[in-house]
Amino acid sequence: MRVAVVGGGPGGLYAAVLLKRLDPARRITVWERNAPEDTFGFGVVLSDETLGGIEHADPEVYRALQAEFVRWDDIDIVHRGRTLTSGGHGFAALSRRRLLAVLHRRCRDLGVELRFRSEAPPAAELARTHDLVIAADGVHSATRTAHADVFGPRLTTHRCRYIWLAADFALDAFRFEIAETEHGVAQLHAYPYSRPTPDGTAPGPAGAERSPGASTVIVEMREEVWRAAGLDRCDERESAQWCAKVFADALGGRSLRANNSSWIAFRTVVNDRWSHGNTVLLGDAAHTAHFSIGSGTKLAVEDALALAACLQEQPDTASALAAYEEERRPVVASTQRAARASLAWFEELATYLDQPPHQFAFNLLTRSRRVTHDNLRLRDPGFVAAVEREAGIEATTPPMFTPFRLGGLTLRNRVVVSPMDMYSAADGEGTPGDFHLVHLGARALGGAGLVMTEMVCVSPEGRITPGCTGLYAPGHETAWRRVTDFVHTSAPGTAIGVQLGHSGRKGSTRLMWEGIDQPLPEGNWPVVAASPLPYRPGVNQSPHALTEPELATVREQFVASAESAARAGFDLLELHCAHGYLLSGFLSPLTNRRTDAYGGDLTARLRFPLEVFDAVRAVWPAERPMTVRISATDWADGGTTADDAVAIAEAFTRHGADAIDVSTGQVVPDERPDFGRSYQTPFADRIRNTLGVPVIAVGALSSWDDVNSLVLAGRADLCALARPHLYDPHWTLHAAADQEYSGPGAPWPLPYRAGSRTPPTGRTDAPKPRLTLR
Repeated sequence: MRVAVVGGGPGGLYAAVLLKRLDPARRITVWERNAPEDTFGFGVVLSDETLGGIEHADPEVYRALQAEFVRWDDIDIVHRGRTLTSGGHGFAALSRRRLLAVLHRRCRDLGVELRFRSEAPPAAELARTHDLVIAADGVHSATRTAHADVFGPRLTTHRCRYIWLAADFALDAFRFEIAETEHGVAQLHAYPYSRPTPDGTAPGPAGAERSPGASTVIVEMREEVWRAAGLDRCDERESAQWCAKVFADALGGRSLRANNSSWIAFRTVVNDRWSHGNTVLLGDAAHTAHFSIGSGTKLAVEDALALAACLQEQPDTASALAAYEEERRPVVASTQRAARASLAWFEELATYLDQPPHQFAFNLLTRSRRVTHDNLRLRDPGFVAAVEREAGIEATTPPMFTPFRLGGLTLRNRVVVSPMDMYSAADGEGTPGDFHLVHLGARALGGAGLVMTEMVCVSPEGRITPGCTGLYAPGHETAWRRVTDFVHTSAPGTAIGVQLGHSGRKGSTRLMWEGIDQPLPEGNWPVVAASPLPYRPGVNQSPHALTEPELATVREQFVASAESAARAGFDLLELHCAHGYLLSGFLSPLTNRRTDAYGGDLTARLRFPLEVFDAVRAVWPAERPMTVRISATDWADGGTTADDAVAIAEAFTRHGADAIDVSTGQVVPDERPDFGRSYQTPFADRIRNTLGVPVIAVGALSSWDDVNSLVLAGRADLCALARPHLYDPHWTLHAAADQEYSGPGAPWPLPYRAGSRTPPTGRTDAPKPRLTLR
């Protein structure tokens, strides 16, 4: 088997090592355009998980690397003259130059041919003369570009500039430092990668040359700050001097060293496919992850491990490359989600600067959502306890069980049962029945601070399906009163809210389980919208564009439903302006093509939703809070952006909204959401910390640890969970039991109190050994 490796970085070299070690008969050639001693960057970080894979696959490489590693546990966070330290994190780093030297030596020992200072032939040419071509040619991959029609690359350039530098001394911890300059905020990410050599006190080989060690130093800032500081006009030496001056305290007045260092904007690389015939992408050519989570080299090395294993396990190359991609893609996607969350946090760093010191540090440490409240408490319980003390949280109370005041309503905890369409109005006329009483009543008994209804429709033609509930007929109010009375009587302390909405162009469809968004086979009613654009052309009917008199009618329908909701006893009202329903359709430029006063720029697109809000707020009791659910992004080109979402939230807050419920998407069918755990929460975070308004976070929140983390970090005030409450109506009470909490934030209903402990699953009272006989 002939193997060509394009690119002599860690991923390509390690792939060559593994493939040659597994089969010495393979003829493997590595092309690297630079000299063997050339390298860019300084230190690299590898996780214990990655090191374990290296140790298992090639003990010789592992032993050579182990001798070079610098390990540390602490992270120092420096902000406004105060340093807070969190321990227990466990990093390992080494010089990139030494890593490459170890891999060069191992390649030569095994018989891999290394061609330095050599441009590789085009991948298509190599593919004709080799059995396998591994394109490990980096973020600017020529192979990926040449075959872009097959790989389908998508490159996203982000909003910060950063530069890699080095300090000639070893820091004693990973250090994050924030500098508030006259031009804006800059941040330092720094870590040691080379130990100090003996100085008379530290152990080391006799005669070793003295060295203070070395640290990687990355300085990052928003593009506009970089330009304002004049760094776009600075050369390498001037840039290093500027950074050394700004972060003089961290460096102890020492200078910074460059190595072909330049200011660059990070690009996230995603590919639809990773292989093309016998050519496969590896490492940064296939995917990138922001340096702030230290995963670039880690991912490339893990790619090499997986690729080698799949080639060994599968019967042929095509099967191996398919298995490699199937194995690695979900792992990489998860890492990229964490990396995007981390880089977005640093892009919005200025919004967090006024947080209390410990909360700021906790927010930074949990920014990627991989480190959580519970995980950090295991690593450093003292640090987490200090964060909670600063927030005024009692030692025995998890953050999720602290109260929160929303307008005139005090919620006993931060958990919301999210609105979930049930499509179960049995009479086909929108009347809630026994199902809704049991469904909402069970979740109210389950301990959440706030239970929300599904979207309750303001008119018959405003329903999504014939099974949707409403608040437009006399019997509706009485039926809903039955539900709210049960909640207030049988689950005292639980609030119940109603979400009012109109389906717009997404109406007149089948029940979800009969075909979501599919038109009814018969009995369809006309649908209306901001503009005459069907949800799915050729599938859904074209809506009628509402005229100004018709807009007034719809507005009065919302008012009448709000008045009915108040009489029915709801504690909170939420206006549904998300997910492509009527009001959301006015907000998005993809669905609002009007040329009158209700279409055009965002101010005009906001006009009708704000008119409805104002009219409802005027009749909704002043002491009861009112919230608004928005789609903070359409996940589609030309749609609502995160910047738009901030402006939309600001407008509703200015008109009297007590909180913004921040969801995303479902506006157009060709959306491309970035699914993953907590994937929507950064949008809520940005609105909260930009505007200083209360927010409800939603979006694949699944654990009480997620809720604790978001609340304590100050990214959300309330957390709405949907599917977890379908799985377990008593999710909140069970979260309290799991955390051994029994305070006022999660009281068990008296009839259920005997079930507040996990039932035993087997005998646990066997006699314990008393003596050990030798």
